[in-house]
Amino acid sequence: MKLFQQLLVAGAAMSMIAPMAQASNVNLDDMKSYSNSSNSTGFTNNYSTIEPTDFIHQSINDLAKSRGCSTDITGRSISRYEAATIINSCLGDVAEVTTVERSLIDEFSSELALIRGRIDGLEARINEFEAGAFSTTTTLDGKAIFNLHAIDGNTKIDAAHTEATTFAYVYQMNLNTSFTGDDNLYVRLKNTSGWDNAGVKPITYFNEGSTGSSSALNVDKIWYTFPITDKLTATVGPKIENYYMLAATPSVYKAKVNKGFRFGGHGAAFGASTSTGAGIKYEADNGFATSITLNSKGAATTGGLLTKSDKTKLNLMGAYTQDNYHISATYTSQRNGFKAYPYYSTGNASQSDDLDGWALRAWWRPDETGTAIPSVSVGYDTISFSDVTDGFREGAGYNVGLNWDDLFQASDTLGFAFGQPIKGDDHTTAGKNDVDAFLWELYYSFRPNDSIEIVPAIFGGSDTYKETDDDIFGAMLQTTFKF
Repeated sequence: MKLFQQLLVAGAAMSMIAPMAQASNVNLDDMKSYSNSSNSTGFTNNYSTIEPTDFIHQSINDLAKSRGCSTDITGRSISRYEAATIINSCLGDVAEVTTVERSLIDEFSSELALIRGRIDGLEARINEFEAGAFSTTTTLDGKAIFNLHAIDGNTKIDAAHTEATTFAYVYQMNLNTSFTGDDNLYVRLKNTSGWDNAGVKPITYFNEGSTGSSSALNVDKIWYTFPITDKLTATVGPKIENYYMLAATPSVYKAKVNKGFRFGGHGAAFGASTSTGAGIKYEADNGFATSITLNSKGAATTGGLLTKSDKTKLNLMGAYTQDNYHISATYTSQRNGFKAYPYYSTGNASQSDDLDGWALRAWWRPDETGTAIPSVSVGYDTISFSDVTDGFREGAGYNVGLNWDDLFQASDTLGFAFGQPIKGDDHTTAGKNDVDAFLWELYYSFRPNDSIEIVPAIFGGSDTYKETDDDIFGAMLQTTFKF
């Protein structure tokens, strides 16, 4: 009861944001078919690459077809500069543009300003874009997040935690720079604080949360992506997670509370650990794609890259993706204690320094949103530990995520996910078993205008960590301001 009383008072204060945001008078109905790339579904660097699963991808494809352009991008990803080239080509002789077309022009304003040679129909607009660009080659966007949360049963998970209502925040800026028109240097600056009552993986590690705090705006991510051929793309950087380099999006579920529900389960292969990384991705025209990625924790230390003591993670993905569905299998090999899988595993499952695993993923989504039929994302992970002398030799877990988009109004989302984190199996001691952990989240996301998102949510689980009484129930209210 104390939990809900605290959140009720705090929620009333936070809800004052909505009427203030309504003053912007954005026509959400006209914007229904358009989604800013920074809001798009997926994870492969939302600010540089547009995937076939992103809604903005469909908007560009529809534009090309409706304007009679000889361009078809169905089933393949495109860079922001390729998207701008298509828009520039399709709208060059157009006297008037629709609301969606105007939104696309605004979204790719910086890229359009870099395209040499002006078409008469876009000359005035490009002059306007150049005046408002961050610089001639760099674009800037970002977000600020206010998060109010409380967790009943939190002290069972960590004695240092409390059940008090906590206010946390995130401030993030994304810088994208192109030097050739097809490449991209991505830098993320981030500052975060207030997550001290959370951060236990996989139970209370929030999707937007952090295990630490900083009073400074630090370089949180940095990498460079460039094409090798029209179907082959390479990425390398000193601060990157493996999932930014994968061949395809393994899940269309939009996790809002628990980070473990991302990617069909933030488990065996997709567990995050920012480190030096490199990857190559191949995308065929028929929907098939493959990627190989390598992350190293020793490369940025005196230990060195690919030495005997280097902590490494190798991922190899094969995927087939169409507009409405996806299937993939990802193999992972982690050595010398890289251990990224605790993002979605019980506290008992962590065993030897070396392991091999598989992540099987599939998703499907309906042709139309706003109906009772949700998108469905599923995942199943397996792990085999090497040279175990005292512990579990195997592990497995599953994940299911459901999203109803545009259910009650344009740009809203109802989300429900549940699953079992990777639990240990086949212990070296006969008859010793892991807990039957179960986690879930339920949220509703809505937008008072195109730049503000409000998410009330509840979440919980049973036997969530190491013991059979590790049961939790929590509530969250999160507001995101995007710019």
